[in-house]
Amino acid sequence: MAATSSTPLSVSASSAFIDSAKAPRQPSQCVSLPTLPSPTMPSQSGTWKATAYCRKIARNVAAMATGEAPAEVATPELPEITKTIQEAWEKVEDKYAVTSLGVAGIIALWGSTGMISAIDRLPLVPGVLELVGIGYTGWFAYKNLVFKPDREAFLKKIKDTYGEILGSS
Repeated sequence: MAATSSTPLSVSASSAFIDSAKAPRQPSQCVSLPTLPSPTMPSQSGTWKATAYCRKIARNVAAMATGEAPAEVATPELPEITKTIQEAWEKVEDKYAVTSLGVAGIIALWGSTGMISAIDRLPLVPGVLELVGIGYTGWFAYKNLVFKPDREAFLKKIKDTYGEILGSS
């Protein structure tokens, strides 16, 4: 059997046992990891623009707090379509009915997508519906689009329906 020494053992920063009687205490060495490269930004100009914008807002806030007029207050302009929608909404007389129809339409759309999704998961139904769609498209094209007199009658019917919906113009 090996003989054991009676000298005290100590644990250093590197978690290794060192015999304190035989080895003089050495300064601990640090091992550092290599530094990672800085992440490259795809657009440095966007960062500078955002920083400049934030600084401009900070100046405006500071100027408003002191009571001075800000140099430039950013007022977001609404797009043209938003203005058109607001004008159309102001012309509506029965807003409750329009809102109710909109909500009912959204609920119906949500329900129909759920129903179509459920039908699509059935084994044979999607293929059969696809064949029905192809057959109806062929019949419709033959009946309304292939021959010139039928095509003219179909276009007249579309224009009449358009006039009924929008009123005669």
